[in-house]
Amino acid sequence: MDKFRMIFQFLQSNQESFMNGICGIMALASAQIYVAFDFKCPCLPSYNLAYGMGILFVPPLVLFLLGFVMNNNVSMLAEEWKRPIGKRQKDPAVLRYMFCSMVQRAMIAPAVWISVTLLDGDCFICAFSTSVPVKKLGNDSYTGLTEKALMRILAQIPCEDIYNGHELVSRQVAARYLRCISQAMGWSFVLLMTLSAFLVRSLRPCFTQAAFLKSKYWSHYIDIERKLFDETCTEHAKSFAKVCIQQFFEGMNTDLSMGHSHLSEKAPSEAGEEKEKLLGILDQGTMNKLLKNWHKCKPPLCLNQEVLQNGSCWAGEIMHTPHPPKKEYVAYYSKV
Repeated sequence: MDKFRMIFQFLQSNQESFMNGICGIMALASAQIYVAFDFKCPCLPSYNLAYGMGILFVPPLVLFLLGFVMNNNVSMLAEEWKRPIGKRQKDPAVLRYMFCSMVQRAMIAPAVWISVTLLDGDCFICAFSTSVPVKKLGNDSYTGLTEKALMRILAQIPCEDIYNGHELVSRQVAARYLRCISQAMGWSFVLLMTLSAFLVRSLRPCFTQAAFLKSKYWSHYIDIERKLFDETCTEHAKSFAKVCIQQFFEGMNTDLSMGHSHLSEKAPSEAGEEKEKLLGILDQGTMNKLLKNWHKCKPPLCLNQEVLQNGSCWAGEIMHTPHPPKKEYVAYYSKV
């Protein structure tokens, strides 16, 4: 258990490794689901193609959407896309990088499903059994069948127990013909996906190295900033709740004329320590304004000490600035 706990903590600390692990698990799960799936072709001319194509493309679509759902960066990307600009401009290159990274990871499981399905061949045989070239593989002298009757016989090729057209075309020959085409398409699909992944992962940074590094850096920054903000809010809420509860019990002790207990003696010092963590935000209205301003006007990505000392440009409704900001900084941020 300790080893699994260490692995889980490592994946939590490393977002990219965690998402790669999730994608790998989903890829293995998709292959196992296909193996466990009980494939039963309807063997009817009007249903074979729809059933076969549905099995080939609907589960990959579901796995693709699950890849987005299980990716924590989806909400972060949506938040960054819809947030007001405020004091911080949006960089479309960073948003594109985040979106492309999510798409690449989400496509792994669907690609595995499609590859396994095509290499297996049963789905392809079911979907295109009515397209078997009877003139090439069957008996040309066998006549007396209408087009509808011919389609009904060919649609029964995937179903060995009910197929009765051996005089027209051998079931083994037709199935082997369709499976060969399916496997050829499967290996071609694997080759195409491998080459695409190679081009995306290796050649793209070579042509746009500076833009790639910039987008990657600020993508990580947005993710880390969001995590730190959530952790800070959690710590603030914990301290706020602790001070509020301590004050409640102190008030109850006073109202009930109870003596100072061991807990109440320690409460003032503990409350003082917790109040230091509140950073001057001591009521619900102020906290609501702070959260609203964080959404509307995030701080600019500038660590200039003079700007920070002269006043906060992102929480002006809350923080009181003893000195007005200098004109050059106002002009600078108005341009930004």
